[in-house]
Amino acid sequence: MFTGIITDIGVVENSVKTGDTCFTLKTSYDTDTIDFGGSISCNGVCLTVVDKGEDWFAVDVSEETLSCTNLGSWRKGVKINLERALKIGDELGGHIVTGHVDNVGEITKISSAGGSVEMEFSMPKNMGKFVAAKGSITINGVSLTVNEVKDEGDQTFFKINIIPHTQEKTSFLESKMGDKVNLEIDILARYVARMSEI
Repeated sequence: MFTGIITDIGVVENSVKTGDTCFTLKTSYDTDTIDFGGSISCNGVCLTVVDKGEDWFAVDVSEETLSCTNLGSWRKGVKINLERALKIGDELGGHIVTGHVDNVGEITKISSAGGSVEMEFSMPKNMGKFVAAKGSITINGVSLTVNEVKDEGDQTFFKINIIPHTQEKTSFLESKMGDKVNLEIDILARYVARMSEI
């Protein structure tokens, strides 16, 4: 489990395809404190550490995960949002995040809003029912608050603000229109929607 509060910006160093794809990610984490088999959220995807060095760790990614997330676009030098797994007693500063991506969305608009950056995202309408104004959503591993939601045709569009602190501490500073992003809906919204069907 995670909180959506990013604690490092990693950099893709290398990828090797054997059966799965093994990515090597440079990090500022103290890798002595990272366990083999431990979980780290990488752009919102819960991945297992399979190897590590002084300033890097490696994760294996299956074809299924590559097809359901934006990890297939990772290349050397790409910056990604990292978060260590939540420990009992840690502060829950964002919201409960599982690291299981529900859908891949797309950045459709970027504009200035004071010191913040306003971004609009699109996602399939069948997932849009889980998104609500003032609710939470995880985008590339970051816990964010939804400002506005609207349905158009078979798509749902929603807007969020990236405050200066979040711009500095995440990979959003390099985002551009058309980028694909990993989306995880609020787990509470998922359960409420399911209960309303019963």
